[in-house]
Amino acid sequence: MKSQLWVEQRHSLPKFSRDRVVQFIGGSGKAKHYKPAAGTWSYTIEMDMGKPPEMGRIGFETTVLLDEADIQGVE
Repeated sequence: MKSQLWVEQRHSLPKFSRDRVVQFIGGSGKAKHYKPAAGTWSYTIEMDMGKPPEMGRIGFETTVLLDEADIQGVE
């Protein structure tokens, strides 16, 4: 059974590489990590930062987890 799962996941390669700029409903950002998930790929996206707030920033404001079908590449 494990070997069948491995073969099925092997047929599909991730569409977006790390640090690729992508767009999705609600914003844009960079793909930072990806992993196989239920026949597709799941991506961790660091959203683009907007105008700096008055109190400054510590790091990225928002990181989201999205399925590959919810993401479009930016050319």
